[in-house]
Amino acid sequence: MYNRRFPSQGGYLTEQARELALITADTGRQIGLLIDRRGRPQMVIAGTPQSVLIPDLSRMRAGAGRLRGLRLLHTKLGGEGLNQEDLTDLIFLRLDSVSVLAVTADGRPATLQAAHLLPRGAGSQPYEVYPLTAWDRVSLDYVALTAAIEEELARTGESLAPGEKGRERAILIGVSGEPRAATEASLDELAALAGTAGLAVPARVVQRVARINPKFIIGKGKLEELEILALEHNAGILLFDGELSPAQIRNLAEATQRKILDRTQLILDIFAQHAHSRAGKLQVEMAQLKYTLPRLVGQNAALSRLMGGIGGRGPGESKLEMDRRKIRERIAKIKDELGKLRTHRENARLRRAKAAVPVVSLVGYTNAGKSTLLNTLTQSKTLAEDKLFATLDPASRRLRFPDEREIILTDTVGFIKNLPEELIEAFRATLEELEAADLLVHVADASHPGLEDQIKAVEATLERMELLKTPRILALNKWDKTAEDRRRAIAADYPEATPVSALTKEGLIDLTGALTRKLAWPPAWRGPQARRR
Repeated sequence: MYNRRFPSQGGYLTEQARELALITADTGRQIGLLIDRRGRPQMVIAGTPQSVLIPDLSRMRAGAGRLRGLRLLHTKLGGEGLNQEDLTDLIFLRLDSVSVLAVTADGRPATLQAAHLLPRGAGSQPYEVYPLTAWDRVSLDYVALTAAIEEELARTGESLAPGEKGRERAILIGVSGEPRAATEASLDELAALAGTAGLAVPARVVQRVARINPKFIIGKGKLEELEILALEHNAGILLFDGELSPAQIRNLAEATQRKILDRTQLILDIFAQHAHSRAGKLQVEMAQLKYTLPRLVGQNAALSRLMGGIGGRGPGESKLEMDRRKIRERIAKIKDELGKLRTHRENARLRRAKAAVPVVSLVGYTNAGKSTLLNTLTQSKTLAEDKLFATLDPASRRLRFPDEREIILTDTVGFIKNLPEELIEAFRATLEELEAADLLVHVADASHPGLEDQIKAVEATLERMELLKTPRILALNKWDKTAEDRRRAIAADYPEATPVSALTKEGLIDLTGALTRKLAWPPAWRGPQARRR
């Protein structure tokens, strides 16, 4: 069968159908063929009497279009046609089509039933199932049918801007029990993160659920709709808004054969792209290793070579355990290196204390304008971009006041809602700048519709770091981009805040005045370390 050539029109020759039927009857097994668009079998499968198990296709060359480039033809003993398992394979393996040739008990072909995928909205189901047809009356042209399907998928799915054509595409998925508006707002932020990471986002899916599916996070029906949506937009990544468990990532990857990412993985990737200093790179690597460690998949505990005793003796530790040991060793080494960097920074802070210079740290939500404010106040040129997490490494500059006094102004990594614990732990060395600060300037984006939620997220992170006792000033940045009626509402909600614009320099005199009042230098300033002792 592997050496046959199967025609596009009808799917097989009459001699080939009879041969398949005879083999099926003689062996008592279903026989499956994965046939490419040139009619050549790429795989011949001997199944069981009840089913055909399709092996992993990830290493096989996929078709040039959105579909796999393979159609499945398999036999069944009895008069049955397609079942739900066949249709599930059609969707999640992205097959061109699936056909079932029913075989009688005496080894004769009886009927054929075929199905192919449909674009979203083209029918009540994501596929079209043809009625049972006499095996020698099949008129489908499989190659022409596949070409028409891919053309329609491309027509309905092309929604990217011209400059985004070459970028990886990701479908955003939000699954939550919260109101839809809150989920959409969270997806807006995830879309901004995806843009920072270099992903194009052609579509998003929102599902409100009372209870999260522990296996796939979303229901099987919604997962089928999601697969069709990804096919339409030629998206290779499914990006979930939230943190997935190792089992959920594994199950989704096996079901869809697509790259599965969650919010934490995306943030880690952005950090890896934007870390430039030695400390930043080490911190990102440690966060990635800590995230990866519990997600390594391999032999279970029953097959472990390290536990000793009966069944534990053998040639040595398994590959999985070796990988885990290497990761733990690397984490320990990174901790030592970060400890040395922490000591170096502590010495730098002591030198600043001896110089009697107070330290003011800028904190706030990512992309609130902290780096731009630092540049404007100190006339420096640190990196400032309209992106989430554009800067990760701390930057310190001197800010001089007219009365010959000065402070050290420090910019730190931005915060974000639901910041993973691994990131806070990994960036402990960077965030220690906040612990040594005499004053925190909380920079918030006044023009953002989620201003209140962003302020609460930063306050929650400061509470986790036990920094709420440090004096703070709230600076409402981007005031020039805020509408007048919105300004009045914000001023009423935050009467003690200082409106500023880092770009137009509006309100900077008020901000420096607030800094002076909050610091309240004594006549003989001795620095933060001396004062604390």
